[in-house]
Order: sequence, then C-alpha cells, then structure tokens
Amino acid sequence: MPNIKQQEKRMRLAARERLQNRRYKSAIRTLFKRLQTTVEEHDRERTQQLFTELTSKIDKAVSKGALHKNNAARKKSRVARMLARLS
Repeated sequence: MPNIKQQEKRMRLAARERLQNRRYKSAIRTLFKRLQTTVEEHDRERTQQLFTELTSKIDKAVSKGALHKNNAARKKSRVARMLARLS
C-alpha cells in the first residue's frame, strides 16, 4: 500500500480507468458476437446497424485510450470483411 497521498490518489484513478477500459473492451466483444450471429442469419439490415455501432464503439475506445490504434484498425478490418462476405 502506498504511503504518499498522491500515490493513493493514483491507485484510485488507475482502478477507475481499468474498469472503464474493461467496459469498452467487453462492449466491443459483445457487439462483435452479435454481428457474427446476424451475418450467419443473413440479416442485412441488422448487420449494417451493428456494423456502424461497433465501428463507432471501437473509435471511441481508441480515443479514450482503451485500445491501441493498430488493434482497432485490425478489429475494424475484420468486421468489414464479415460485412463484405454477407454481400
């Protein structure tokens, strides 16, 4: 445990930021799984809606620092390939 007040504050902030990052990553995984099921069901309208929602969520995660930009680019590319496969 830290003895210095600033270190205590940094621990609290780090814990809060860690939870925020987990929320972003969990939401992205959930949306990705939903997108996979809609692609398998050949539901074009729902797939397009989830695609835009997922790419937006990925971009927000990058801007907040929860994901690295290359990781986000790889995820978005993977999602775009899924969408292309549907067409």
